[in-house]
Amino acid sequence: MENNSDELLEVQIGRLLIKKGLKLVLAESCTGGLIGHRITNIAGSSDYYLGSVTAYAYEVKQRLLGVKQETLTEHGAVSRETVIEMARGVRTCLNADFPLECTVGISVSGIAGPGGSTPGKPVGLVWIGLSAREGNHAWRFLWKGNRVQNKEQSAQAALQLLLDYLQGCLPPDTPDEE
Repeated sequence: MENNSDELLEVQIGRLLIKKGLKLVLAESCTGGLIGHRITNIAGSSDYYLGSVTAYAYEVKQRLLGVKQETLTEHGAVSRETVIEMARGVRTCLNADFPLECTVGISVSGIAGPGGSTPGKPVGLVWIGLSAREGNHAWRFLWKGNRVQNKEQSAQAALQLLLDYLQGCLPPDTPDEE
């Protein structure tokens, strides 16, 4: 399917989710629900969008999404490992009565700024995860904007990756951090 640049990502995503018989669930941290907001701006999104968890705190990532304590301790909340566990976990948490293989999970965790950076994890660092029937993926981004811009760029990137997945043209994963 060709990418129609005049059509919102959210519209294209909705059409493809319906066509493929898939449901979408989200686990958002630094985006604070922005991706879910954009998805639900589209009339009829209840046909394919099941819901989201805004998991800002470690405790919520652990209790609701099943992120392991060891993962958070060893890699931190902003890591490839954490977003993969978040994306897998939200599929399990929110799939309702739908078969797990028909549910796609997207997750985002990052440092929106202006504070929160640590050595090796600067402001603007964001990981996006995707979990689906075919497997789990994660990508690393480093935005250079202010807090709102970093959130908006993260939401846009997550939606683009979801569209890429639905179109069968995912970019390569970002490898584990050195």
